[in-house]
Amino acid sequence: MTLDVHLFPCRADNYGFLIRDAATGVVAAVDTPDAARILEELEGLGWGRLDLILNTHWHPDHTEGNARLKADWACEIVGPEEVRKVAPLDRVVADGDVVMVGETRFEVTETPGHTLGHVVFHAPGDDLAFTGDTLFALGCGRLFEGTPEQMFDSLQRLKVWPDQTVIWCAHEYTASNARFTVSLDDRPEVAAHAEAIFAARARGEPTVPTTLGVEKRFNPFLTATDADQFAARRAAKDSFQG
Repeated sequence: MTLDVHLFPCRADNYGFLIRDAATGVVAAVDTPDAARILEELEGLGWGRLDLILNTHWHPDHTEGNARLKADWACEIVGPEEVRKVAPLDRVVADGDVVMVGETRFEVTETPGHTLGHVVFHAPGDDLAFTGDTLFALGCGRLFEGTPEQMFDSLQRLKVWPDQTVIWCAHEYTASNARFTVSLDDRPEVAAHAEAIFAARARGEPTVPTTLGVEKRFNPFLTATDADQFAARRAAKDSFQG
């Protein structure tokens, strides 16, 4: 299978994603942080259609464009029930559901923590996943609604995927996450990884995507051994000034 993924920055630090199933030409947006930006990118790509929106959670910087994109393209909006609090939603998905983007199969995994209904979309046939605000490069989402135990369990669910899984996360937080990581972990390879991140950002390059293997090696929230250690690290990151 082949899925084309187009990443673009928008808002202050969000990434938007447009994806296209190469076999059928079906196009989807993963979250809708900025409808005007998404429409601009869609026109520039020349893909000529928008069939689906996949929402990971309800926060406005992930759903704000739903209504306009629905009005312009009559696309189907798919996501967790919580999206209905703030934006249009056509199809509710929950853990274990499948969403087809053309011939590309996405499996839905519930990952409560950042919000209670957060989901991620995993395409095992393409070794990639859109993790929203659950898993970031060297980080994880703040616990706005869920508990440390919930988020720890959610991350454990993602850790079982193959190391080569490409992780498309929704924000450019990696430099800040790297500074926190090196404050906890003095391994030389961690410092080298952080320096590569700082250099990429200095060149104006995105640090997304990452891979699950890299995150399992360096991400302090994936290397946490239990929920208590995870909770301590999450609390420390929340107050970190680096």
